[in-house]
Amino acid sequence: MRVNLQQNATVQFRVLSDDQCEQVVLAAMEVLERVGADFHEPAAVGILKRAGAIVADGTRVRIPPGLVEQALHSAPSRFTLFKRTGEPFIKVEPHRAYFGPGPTCPNFTDPDTGQRRPFVKQDAAWTARVCAALPNIDYVMSLGSINDVPPGKADVHEFDAMARETTKPIMSWSFSRESLVQIHEMCVAVKGSEGAYAEAPFMIFYAEPSSPLKHTSEALQKLMYCAEHRIPIVYTPCPIGGATAPATLAGILVQNLAETLGGVVLSQAIQPGAPIVVGGVVSIFDMRTTILSYGAPELSLLSAAATEVARRLGLPMFSTAGCTDSKCADEQAAIEGSVSILIAAMSGANLIHDVGFIESAMTGSLDQLVMCDEIIGMARRVTRGIRVDEEALAVEAIAEAAETRQYLDLDHTAANFRREFWFPRLMDRSRYGEWVEGGRKTLADRVRQTVRRLIAEHRAAPLDSEAAARLDASAGAGAKRGPTTEGRRRRRVTS
Repeated sequence: MRVNLQQNATVQFRVLSDDQCEQVVLAAMEVLERVGADFHEPAAVGILKRAGAIVADGTRVRIPPGLVEQALHSAPSRFTLFKRTGEPFIKVEPHRAYFGPGPTCPNFTDPDTGQRRPFVKQDAAWTARVCAALPNIDYVMSLGSINDVPPGKADVHEFDAMARETTKPIMSWSFSRESLVQIHEMCVAVKGSEGAYAEAPFMIFYAEPSSPLKHTSEALQKLMYCAEHRIPIVYTPCPIGGATAPATLAGILVQNLAETLGGVVLSQAIQPGAPIVVGGVVSIFDMRTTILSYGAPELSLLSAAATEVARRLGLPMFSTAGCTDSKCADEQAAIEGSVSILIAAMSGANLIHDVGFIESAMTGSLDQLVMCDEIIGMARRVTRGIRVDEEALAVEAIAEAAETRQYLDLDHTAANFRREFWFPRLMDRSRYGEWVEGGRKTLADRVRQTVRRLIAEHRAAPLDSEAAARLDASAGAGAKRGPTTEGRRRRRVTS
C-alpha cells in the first residue's frame, strides 16, 4: 500500500502565491473602506447604508471589511445553468472552465464576403446557431450589438434571436432595467411558467460597474433586479491599465476586485445567497495606439491572477480569452487566441468569454470563434493532464510489444488510444501528397468552409409552437427597421 501519495489530476498552474492573493484582497478591502466607490442609485445607497456602509456626499459609499466578509460568507460558490430543453449543462463551481463568445461589438465579419460591416439581427441568430454546433463552446453570447432594429431595442432582439437558435445557456445583457424585465419575461415565456423557469434557468445576465470605482444607476438597477429574483448575474468591470486603472498589474487587480466586490456586497444585502459571478476584462491601454488591448499578454496574466483571487474568496470567476487585436482571423489572431485560451483554461476560471472578438472588441468574427473552438479542444486536452494508474503505466503492454515489436494490434492500444489522444477537426495532419490532392487548403480555408456549412445546415432543437407563440408575444419583436449608424463605439454597453 502506498501512503502520502500525491497525484496531479490535471496540469498545475499558478500566477500568485497564497500570500500575494491575500495582499490583493486586503488592499481591495482597504480601498473600499478608505476610498469607497460612487453608487449612483439612491435605492442602492439606502440598502448599503442600512447594511452598515458609510455614506458621504450622497453617492460615495465606504464599505467596511466586516460587511465584505459577511457578503462573501453568503455568496454561493456554485450554481447550475440549464439548457433551454431542461438538462443541467453548466456547473459553475471551482475548477470547472466553460467558454463562450462575448457581446456588443458594433461590427461583424460577413461570413459570405469576409468584409467588415455593421452587426444585424441575423448575425445574432447565426452566432447562436454556430455556437450550438461547436463542441467546445458551452454558452452563447451574440458577438455584437444589433444595428437594424429600433434604437434601444437591440438587447431584446438579440435575446430573441439567440433563444430560437440554440438550446445552450445564454448570457444576456440589456441597456436598462426595463429591458432586463422583458428578457426575464421572455425566459419565462419559453419555459411556460415562472416556476418552470426558476427550476431550470437557462439565462445568466451580464452587467458591469464603470472604472474607476463607479456604479451607474443603470448597472445597479439591473444588479438589484437580479438579486431580488435570484437571477445569476456576472457583475464585472473593465479596468484599463494606465487609463482607467493603475499602470501596475497588482494595482489593476486591486481596483478590479474593489469594483466587483461592491456589487457582491449590494447583491447579498438584498438577497443572501443570490448567485453572482465576479471577474473582469482586465487589460492594458496601449500607449502607442490608444486601444484597450485584447491580445496583450497582460490580459491573460491578469485574468489568471484574478481567477486565483476569486477562488480564494469562494466566488465564481468571469474571465476573457479567444480574442485578438488583429483585424481578421489570421496568424496573429491564432497566436493571441491560443495563448489566452490556454492560460484561461489552466487558471480554472469558470465562465470564459469574448471568444470570437477581433479588432480589439470592435468586430465579431465567426471565423475566429470556429478557429478558437479547435484551440479550446486542444487546451482542454492539455489541462486534463496525464493519467497515471496501472493500466496507463502499460507495463504488460510494453512486455507484450517486446515480442511483437509493435503496438498497433494490441488490445491495450485499441482500448486506450481514443481515451488518451486528442484528434483535431480543423487542423491538418495529412501527408503532403494528400494535402495537395485535397486542394492545398489552409486552416483559414477550412475554418471559413466550416462556418458556412454550420450556418447552412445546423439547427438546434426548435421551440415548440406554444413556446414560440409565447416568445413572440413577450418579445414584441415586430418588423425590422433599416440599418442605423455604424454602431456604438464603447467596448461594452455601459453597465
